[in-house]
Amino acid sequence: MIKVGIMSFAHMHAYSYANCLKNLDGAELSAVFDDDEARGKRAGEQFGVPHLSDMDAFLNDDLDAVIICSENIFHKKMVLKAAAAKKHILCEKPLATTVEDAEAMIAACKENNVILQTAFPVRFSKGIRKLKKMIDHGELGKILAMRTTNRGQNPGGWFVDKGYSGGGAVLDHTVHMVDIMRWYLGKEIKEVYATIGHYFSDMDIDDAGLLTLEFEDGTIASHDTSWSRFSKYPAWGDATIEVIGTKKTVSVDAFGDQLRLYKQQSDQTMSFVYAGNDIDFGLIEDFVFTVKTGGRPSISGLDGLKAMEAALAAYKSAETGKSVILNHQ
Repeated sequence: MIKVGIMSFAHMHAYSYANCLKNLDGAELSAVFDDDEARGKRAGEQFGVPHLSDMDAFLNDDLDAVIICSENIFHKKMVLKAAAAKKHILCEKPLATTVEDAEAMIAACKENNVILQTAFPVRFSKGIRKLKKMIDHGELGKILAMRTTNRGQNPGGWFVDKGYSGGGAVLDHTVHMVDIMRWYLGKEIKEVYATIGHYFSDMDIDDAGLLTLEFEDGTIASHDTSWSRFSKYPAWGDATIEVIGTKKTVSVDAFGDQLRLYKQQSDQTMSFVYAGNDIDFGLIEDFVFTVKTGGRPSISGLDGLKAMEAALAAYKSAETGKSVILNHQ
């Protein structure tokens, strides 16, 4: 039995991951750490596990692995502490808020011989995985270009406080689809150009951006990222990709498998219910299997760093009005 603890319930995905652990054979949620006493206590009671507000005491517990779901700015501290305690780690995206922090996290996990996996659940969408197989089998021919989107609702709270998040919608919603593009191509991004602003709220943080990317093999791509969905919108948002090849063009929406519901007695006449596979469960199942077998993570810390690096380059491009060249030597 793989014993897993969750470090912080600041990120809403922590609740989904906890439910996944509760329903996964061969794993158990054993404890919760949260220095927010009230939040941690609620989570512990909800999932029937002890809550600890002292990080060292939590990490001294009999745990095989931890899932880090804190505010982005605290990822580095928690990863370094967990690695030193010899716990395998699944870290919520973005991996960190600076390249230097991400590099330190990767180095610490390597030094302590523990797994560092980045939480990119979109990789476990059936549609996204099917397109990956088509590309690998040459069905699309040579990939010429890609178009992606990741548009959702403004999460509010610490997400809109740059001191805790490190950035707004561009950092929050770029990393998923950049990861998918890197995974599909097996190539790195060479150049990033971006326009970024805040258009959908009065908050002084970016809520939308449009990125143009060029990969090292010459493939071009665009990414439309935003917190543009209003609270009464019938679906949370999307995560789409269109891959244009010399033989075929294929489009996928990771959240597109939905049922439309119409209700007379409701604030919303129509709503969507997601009917696809549980991508969070796929992520947690994969992480637990990696811990159990001692294998290499399917989504590494380096994958997290590279996706985050593209988002940070977009901010720099928007600030300077120029393209940013990424060095991969």
